[in-house]
Amino acid sequence: MNQIFTIIQTIVSILIIIFIILQQRGTALGSAFGGGGEVYSTRRGIQKNLLWITIVLTIVFIVLSIVNLID
Repeated sequence: MNQIFTIIQTIVSILIIIFIILQQRGTALGSAFGGGGEVYSTRRGIQKNLLWITIVLTIVFIVLSIVNLID
């Protein structure tokens, strides 16, 4: 049972990394070089969904870590 949680936790961690990379790719290239930070914009559409999926995956990862510690 412990191995199943470890495998699921590994898969969730890889998904978290992928979604974080996708979020950073959504930012403009100008902000990577120091420009474009003057305008505040809210997250809409896909960016908002990526944020919520990342939050849910992070919570799942934390729960799996706690369960893995208990077992």
